[in-house]
Amino acid sequence: MDTGTKFKTVEEYFSTLSPDVRDVLEDLRKTIKQAAPKAEEVISYNMPAIKQGKVIVYYAAHKEHIGFYPTSSPMMVFKDQLAEYKTSKGAIQFPIDKPIPKKLVKDIVRYRLTQVQEKEINKK
Repeated sequence: MDTGTKFKTVEEYFSTLSPDVRDVLEDLRKTIKQAAPKAEEVISYNMPAIKQGKVIVYYAAHKEHIGFYPTSSPMMVFKDQLAEYKTSKGAIQFPIDKPIPKKLVKDIVRYRLTQVQEKEINKK
């Protein structure tokens, strides 16, 4: 991936990927959209993100893995389900050569949606 490019759209980001990586990322994208059908796609921090009020999750292709960035709180909530994946404070690495764990992704996205919605309600 050419990191010097500043992406304006998710399609533009996807167009830079090799077909095999694009297929895996497209699968993740579709899974996220199923969990957050009203959310819009944006580019944030130069990677695809799903936003509903504010950003719910980010995702990106890397050389050996797909990065999924749901922020830090889901990392604690879903700690047991994430045990088999390499993780950091707010990131999960899904191996590029394995299927995306769709149920887990949907659960995390729904959790984040609820978090964002609760914050909005508490603001009012």
